[in-house]
Amino acid sequence: MTFKAAAIQMCSGIDPASNAETMARLVREAALQGAIYIQTPEMTGAIQRDRAGLRSVLKDETGDLVVREAARLAGDLGIYLHVGSTPIGLEDGKIANRGFLFGPDGKKICDYDKIHMFDVDLENGESWRESAAYRPGSTARIADLPFGKLGFAICYDVRFPELFRCQAVAGAEIMSVPAAFTRQTGEAHWEILLRARAIENGLFVVAAAQGGDHEDGRQTFGHSMIIDPWGRVLAEAGPSGEAVIIAEIDVAAAHKARGRIPNLKNARDFVLDEVAPTGQGGVAA
Repeated sequence: MTFKAAAIQMCSGIDPASNAETMARLVREAALQGAIYIQTPEMTGAIQRDRAGLRSVLKDETGDLVVREAARLAGDLGIYLHVGSTPIGLEDGKIANRGFLFGPDGKKICDYDKIHMFDVDLENGESWRESAAYRPGSTARIADLPFGKLGFAICYDVRFPELFRCQAVAGAEIMSVPAAFTRQTGEAHWEILLRARAIENGLFVVAAAQGGDHEDGRQTFGHSMIIDPWGRVLAEAGPSGEAVIIAEIDVAAAHKARGRIPNLKNARDFVLDEVAPTGQGGVAA
């Protein structure tokens, strides 16, 4: 089945209500252009560095404004709407970086909690400790949809190829990578990582991104992308500001790419043997 997929680029602020309104406007724009699968970026509902400030606006899943608006939009527009992620308050005081997929009936199909936490110190002085506030997920997930099998990842997950390989081997033909990449890491690695994950797994990648100078002072890279299984960029947004990008997806192209380069089938188990030169306490190889 061939269908239109859309990636929504946003520059979310600290107010969930305002962000929900922006999401709704852009989703409607994508639906008017014929997209039936629409993805929003990581942290659609709020980007807020101040953890106390973020917690003050958090709701649980049933009370979250973005979640409720997304369910309504999916039902009203008859689309598959994927909130790439939004922060959800948990009972233990932690936060879930959680994505949601809603069907054309407005009901939730599934959710996905970001597995890998961005705990890094960058050369420009930026320091991130997601694990201090967020509870990591532990379950990878595939949604078997009428137009193809959709796998889930969020932002930093893209640096862990085993997550993508696991889902590709299980049948995923499309991978979602909503993100809020920093400008520094985005300039270095965003496109090459997305294209590599598409190529090595023979699947489409849809990556809706945050882009621009945010209300809390954060700078994100933008460049939302849709990439085919041969690594070609089918659609790309600019570096900042709102955007709707759309591409035609035919999942048969994923199977064709895997037929041309059957690396998923050719993979073999192996053992790792570490050796040292003779005379340094090891044995000769």
